[in-house]
Amino acid sequence: MKKIVPFGILVIVVILAFIYPGNVAAAKPATTYNGADIAWMLISTALVLLMTPGLAFFYGGMVRKKNVISTMLQSFVCMGLITIIWVVFGFSMAFGDDVGGLGLIGNPKSFFMMQNTLGVAWLGGTIPVILFAMFQLKFAVITPALITGAFAERIRFNSYLIFITLFIILIYIPLAHATWHPQGIFFKYGVLDFAGGTVVHMSAGWAALASALYLKKRTGAEETHHPARISYVILGTGLLWFGWFGFNAGSALGAGELAATALGTTTTASAAAAMSWIFFDILRGKKPSAMGACIGAVVGLVAVTPAAGYITVSSSLIVGIVAAVVSNLVVIWRSKTNIDDTLDVFPCHGVGGMVGMLMTGIFATKAVNSAGAEGLAYGETALFIKHVVALVAVSVFAFVGAFILLKVTDLISPLRVTPEEELAGLDVTQHDEEL
Repeated sequence: MKKIVPFGILVIVVILAFIYPGNVAAAKPATTYNGADIAWMLISTALVLLMTPGLAFFYGGMVRKKNVISTMLQSFVCMGLITIIWVVFGFSMAFGDDVGGLGLIGNPKSFFMMQNTLGVAWLGGTIPVILFAMFQLKFAVITPALITGAFAERIRFNSYLIFITLFIILIYIPLAHATWHPQGIFFKYGVLDFAGGTVVHMSAGWAALASALYLKKRTGAEETHHPARISYVILGTGLLWFGWFGFNAGSALGAGELAATALGTTTTASAAAAMSWIFFDILRGKKPSAMGACIGAVVGLVAVTPAAGYITVSSSLIVGIVAAVVSNLVVIWRSKTNIDDTLDVFPCHGVGGMVGMLMTGIFATKAVNSAGAEGLAYGETALFIKHVVALVAVSVFAFVGAFILLKVTDLISPLRVTPEEELAGLDVTQHDEEL
């Protein structure tokens, strides 16, 4: 029965594809289309997709050798599973017409099976709806992949697929609608999240903490955990940094000055965070490490994500420095607890995302983006207060929601591998493959 279910799901998707063939006779292209904007967004979409294989290398290099393939596959498989969900109904629920005027979820009929996505510009802008849908898909793909670092080396692969399916539908999609849809509750409230501080990093970070607490500690991991390939971590960091330009600068949705500014703040925050992590380690009496530099760079990228298109390049230096120090301190705190967040997803992505949201509330300015607001540093308190409120709301929703989904998944299919399977490694026990 368990083997028949996945096949049945694919059959249903194929049947739907025949029933809803899409816009085969699309209307004439919208007159507002801009070739340069479309070209930049095509490139950005490809760049963001590259981040998921980059994350696979980043995480894969950090785990023990017997779990490298399983860890990398947990990221890679999201490109398949989440794409199907997004095309069938996910994009529509995230960006379709608001249901009930609550600002919490979109109508699954609006773009079901990618209907109504050709010959129409997104929100009357300069790019097609289909391009925006594919760009946003890549955000949806990498978010559940980020969580995997928290429960690496001890989760059943089949159960993992169930969990990320529930996560994307019940946590990610509502947050995307609430934050980025014009009728979303956070959007209307005035929360600024340029490229995913709440939607991507905070949701993944809090889900990671819930996962670490629910699955509990690995068996003897403290004594035996040695990263398999530091070179993989360095390669993964390079791919992530490269792809992040599409992530942040692409969120301008056009080839203009705002995209260039977001690219500049992204570069600077990551550089500042990488060096701050190294210097902070040196001050603590540690040797500067490749792992530290890589983790710091990623923390900077995470923190600047919500702020990238709202702050100046000079402000992004502060964002990177603060995020690196705070995340480093949380990593130190976590290491002294019984929380086995395998690859410190919560300290780096969850905390990094929260720092970024608060920094946006401090340093945002309309001089950079007229669609934004003035932050605390410019004498206004309203935006900062709104971000504090949103931070608390998203944290509670993501953490409690993820914990419930973990329990539901566990009831459907046991989440954790057996002690014997954990000892042998997930590469062999879950996939019958070895590095």
